[in-house]
Amino acid sequence: MRILYVEDEKFLADAVTHLLKKSNIEVDWVADGEEGLSLALKPNYDALVLDVMLPSLSGLEILAAIRKRGIKTPVIMLSALGEVEDKIKGLETGADDYLAKPFKTSELVARLKALVRRPPISEKKTLKFEDLTLDLENRTLNGVDLTEKEAGILEMLLKTPSVAKAKENILAHVWGADAYAEDNYVEVYVSYLRKKLRDLNSKVEIKTIRNLGYKLAIKGA
Repeated sequence: MRILYVEDEKFLADAVTHLLKKSNIEVDWVADGEEGLSLALKPNYDALVLDVMLPSLSGLEILAAIRKRGIKTPVIMLSALGEVEDKIKGLETGADDYLAKPFKTSELVARLKALVRRPPISEKKTLKFEDLTLDLENRTLNGVDLTEKEAGILEMLLKTPSVAKAKENILAHVWGADAYAEDNYVEVYVSYLRKKLRDLNSKVEIKTIRNLGYKLAIKGA
């Protein structure tokens, strides 16, 4: 795997790059946003890791520029800001995942491997995983009606079943600007979805991954 890492904090970048290389991940590191964009436009990378705050161009500007050009390389955004609005911007602009600083390099490695392992996401009206089919147009799961929030959460989980979605990222993506006031809503709606999966006798469950969030898995796996 080869990634582009755009981060202007040299001490942090040196440490993260060293640990990524120990995990057999090739890393090209740059500290400047414009240089990062120039490299991100080339088909050389399996994934991009972009800090939000950068000289010249921000990580969000790099992300927006490559998505505008139709480049679908998986992107993980990094930010020390911790504000819901920043996560909303990143996810809505086309980020695949979001990590808040400080983070464990082992978690970054795990997320990178999961993103690169998945098949490319095509723009489909239905998403499938095992015995589940989510109809995005009619907002149904195996024919059962879903609320807008239920469908939004399931869409995130189904697009990358092997990647745990953090609660705060689900809040930002599904609830948008109101997310800051709805800190317990994810748990409530996940409980609704779990009941619907039981009612459908699905072999799939929503697992809680400690300190990471939620993901889909086969029962008993």
